[in-house]
Amino acid sequence: MAVSPVQGAAPSQRVKAQDTRALKQVFASIESNSCPSVYNFHMHTTCSDGRLGPDEVMQQAIALDLRGLAITDHHTVEGYVQASAWMEDWRWRNPTSVSKGDFSTECLHNTLPHLWIGVEINALLLDVEVHILGYSFSPNHPAIQRYLQGGAAQRYERQAEKVIAAIQAAGGIAILAHPARYRRPAPDLIPEAVRLGIDGVETYYAYDNPAVWRPSPQQTKAIKRLADRHELLSTCGTDTHGLTLRRRL
Repeated sequence: MAVSPVQGAAPSQRVKAQDTRALKQVFASIESNSCPSVYNFHMHTTCSDGRLGPDEVMQQAIALDLRGLAITDHHTVEGYVQASAWMEDWRWRNPTSVSKGDFSTECLHNTLPHLWIGVEINALLLDVEVHILGYSFSPNHPAIQRYLQGGAAQRYERQAEKVIAAIQAAGGIAILAHPARYRRPAPDLIPEAVRLGIDGVETYYAYDNPAVWRPSPQQTKAIKRLADRHELLSTCGTDTHGLTLRRRL
């Protein structure tokens, strides 16, 4: 059952405070086998261009026994808001449930995963269209409001430097999504993103959309080397647009 958010409520009224420091600790622990069975930080719902409703995302996340995830719809946090409302309803119907919010303990089975706020924003980096993922930000902060209106910002506001700064001003973490998927190579884009203040890169990504998800070996090796060289956080995600959180399509 999907639960709709309170109509007319400001994002700050519907979104709980995020623990950015805890999320950075999670990102620091990410390995090649973390996704899709432990963590998944890149997915889309019917609130943008995905085929899963936010409630279906959460049902699958629970079935997969995920420890943590983020919904990263394009230029909106509505999927996250609806998923959070669904989780509150689930907790009400399952009063003995326990959240996996304590990252100092072992993963608990049959409990809710931790859901972080996320978004995917179109940006221009070295005059190339790229996607920047934002996590654990306050959606009501004025700096990020222009990027949460359901569509890409104007060219001036789409500059990567401005997108990164907006995410960070709102208390969040800025990550360059699938860095080996653009018209310019990652060895060009990543150092420039570093110069502009990026926090990390999506190191573990399946560029060839395999039937059984696994990070592409060649690209992962190159991206991980660049991430380590520039002391960046590494994230992972299936970039789900289809009907399963286990792969992209």
